Amino acid sequence: MLRKTLSAPGLLDVVKKSFHKISDLCQSRTNITLADCLMSGLAIFSLKIPSLLQFDHSKEEKRIKHNLEKLYQIKQAPSDTYLRERLDTVEPLMLRKSFKKVFAQLQRGNVLEQFSYIDGHYLLSLDGTGYFNSHKIHCASCCEKKYKDGTIAYYHNMLGAVLINPDYKEIIPLPPEPIHQQDGNNKNDCEQNAAKRLVTNIRREHPHLKLIIVEDALSATGPHVMLLKQYKMKFIIGCKSAYDYLFRHRKELVTEHEIIDGNGVQHCFRFANDIPLNGSHLNIKINVLDYYEISPSGKKKHFTWITDLPLTTSSVYKIMKGGRARWKIENETFNTLKNQGYHFEHNYGHGDKNLTTVFAYLMMLAFLIDQVQQLCCKLFKAALDFSKSKIRFWEKIRGYFTLYYLDSWEQLYDAITYQKGDAPPNTS
Repeated sequence: MLRKTLSAPGLLDVVKKSFHKISDLCQSRTNITLADCLMSGLAIFSLKIPSLLQFDHSKEEKRIKHNLEKLYQIKQAPSDTYLRERLDTVEPLMLRKSFKKVFAQLQRGNVLEQFSYIDGHYLLSLDGTGYFNSHKIHCASCCEKKYKDGTIAYYHNMLGAVLINPDYKEIIPLPPEPIHQQDGNNKNDCEQNAAKRLVTNIRREHPHLKLIIVEDALSATGPHVMLLKQYKMKFIIGCKSAYDYLFRHRKELVTEHEIIDGNGVQHCFRFANDIPLNGSHLNIKINVLDYYEISPSGKKKHFTWITDLPLTTSSVYKIMKGGRARWKIENETFNTLKNQGYHFEHNYGHGDKNLTTVFAYLMMLAFLIDQVQQLCCKLFKAALDFSKSKIRFWEKIRGYFTLYYLDSWEQLYDAITYQKGDAPPNTS
């Protein structure tokens, strides 16, 4: 049996209800609702369909229409052209509410507690990535890169934010922050500005959520650290060799600690508390953790972080693991979206205003629903394990979705897990 709220039907129901509350600024030429347009876009990314055209060609087949209504609550799917027109007018920030509704289900289901890492705090990894680049196609929201030969490249980036835990393979994505041309601003948007908006939005939406922000060295700046402190967010931020002088010449401030684990890996820590961030921000005090990992073969890895978490011999190992878990936003998030079926860098349609960003939000929302199922839904996990890889799993889902009448997600997952070369049971 599927869990009522933490499985595909429950999550999609929550999302569909949130879509109904989004204002429709476009005068509709048909009776197709904006909610059905948004659910159609979500279905494309949920099913990992590689193009809108492929979706458009199949949506009128009786089996597909039946399955879209039964599984995705879509009464009437739009054509690919009409879908682009309607979604181009949607304000991307309105889609943040759907993420919050799904997140609330994790909280109510006591799933979020599993991700708690240090003293009830959750690790939130932030990082930027690009997902569109062209010398020809562009819209009002595109950033521009001008070359010496006079050519211009148009691009869209986004700043991702995902809850991570070193002990879990799954991640929980929060709404990303678009890095795109802002209204009334002639300069390109940048990751630093996007971080201000993202931190502000997250704190507004989750005022009581205890967070430890995990970032790379680009964020080890005075203004950014002050921003995190302002919004009561703790941090573990990677940095380069800016504190070599401290460890070499101020050893009276430094504590050294060493651990050899059961695999013979040597963990060497040097740390100092209550250190000025830098010469320009002497009033901002941080703690510095320097770490070497030495394998039994002698191979070394070196990391340094700044943090506002107290550093002691009993806390540094866990803080180190939290800092190193930052890579999950790259490998478990961006790499998955780009290389494991989500087609993140494919241009599904650029539009004139918001289309590219809306598609990015819908793709991340589909990814969130998949991650929640991977955490909470036994039938989803059984079907995924049976398929051996996510690429094969998505292929099987599309195959059954295309070939058979399906009345429920439970029927679909059971068909994949217990397949014997026959059609799923109870198809008609």
